[in-house]
Amino acid sequence: MMGDVLGAANMPLPTPLAAMSRAKARTTAGPGDSPRSSGRLKAMQIGVVYPQTELGGDPAAVRRIGKAVEDLGFDHLLAYDHVLGAVHADRARQLLGPYTEHDPFHDPFVMFAYLAGITERIGFATGILVLPQRQTALVARQAADVDLLSGGRLRLGVGVGWNHVEYEALGQDFGTRGARQEEQIKLLRRLFTEPVVDFSGRFDRVDRAALVPKPARPIPIWLGGSGEAAFDRAARLADGFIFFGGGIDHVVDVWARLRDRVGDLGRSVEDFGRDYVVVPRGGVDDLTTEVDGWREAGGTHISVVTMGLGLGSVDGHIDYLASVAEALSLRRLTGLRWGGARCAERG
Repeated sequence: MMGDVLGAANMPLPTPLAAMSRAKARTTAGPGDSPRSSGRLKAMQIGVVYPQTELGGDPAAVRRIGKAVEDLGFDHLLAYDHVLGAVHADRARQLLGPYTEHDPFHDPFVMFAYLAGITERIGFATGILVLPQRQTALVARQAADVDLLSGGRLRLGVGVGWNHVEYEALGQDFGTRGARQEEQIKLLRRLFTEPVVDFSGRFDRVDRAALVPKPARPIPIWLGGSGEAAFDRAARLADGFIFFGGGIDHVVDVWARLRDRVGDLGRSVEDFGRDYVVVPRGGVDDLTTEVDGWREAGGTHISVVTMGLGLGSVDGHIDYLASVAEALSLRRLTGLRWGGARCAERG
């Protein structure tokens, strides 16, 4: 997959946006960008994974969870992505992922656009969007609009996925997904920033066309996944990486390997984001230990999973998040930061 030659190989590699946004980040803080810690520890944003497989596709749950995440002081809401859930049984080519025809998923772009209208502060992250099964130009349009309508609150996390049934249903080739994603990331960056794009690649052709309106900033593109191919791709092309589960010791070890790759390519490790999607193994005390461990390791983001804990209802998920927020003093910290930012805006 990684050895495929991209049709756009002769195109200049778009630069990940860390360098161009570094100066701005020093002087302005967007929603959820304020530090959570002081002293030697690096600032880290704490968010929540939307528990959509346990909410039955209930539209009211989207509003309640989104509002609760903001009101409780979390920094962002991360959403997984699947367009279709497939039957696993009796397939010559086995499906290896966890989701089936019974698991509900909302489209993350549509959900985030809705939540952008009823929230003010929290960021939104796709974690991850299965990019190669989608049309690149359409993803650019959808992502740009979510970012515009939310006031610059989108983080676009992308990956290659595992469900070949989805790929077939959406008219894309599962076998070339890695190479396609590489080309798509390059094209997305050009569509987000260039007045007119003329692009000829292996998978996409854009004949002197423009994305209008464009996002007000280059949207950050993060990668997720596992394995050497994903790490190699992220080190070269991404603004950050989303790590999924495995426990703090495992994630710290994996981050160290990816960090070395980023540094070996001459890129700034400091500007490369890292989000740990943490699956609680015990109570809130165990979760806070994971949060502290990831912060100590230099994590920039952490996203808390509430699925698989037997919470059973929207109220159960919100009550659990409230206990996490209390243990981490999120409302007090966010109130100080957000209130101060609003005073500064008025003054």
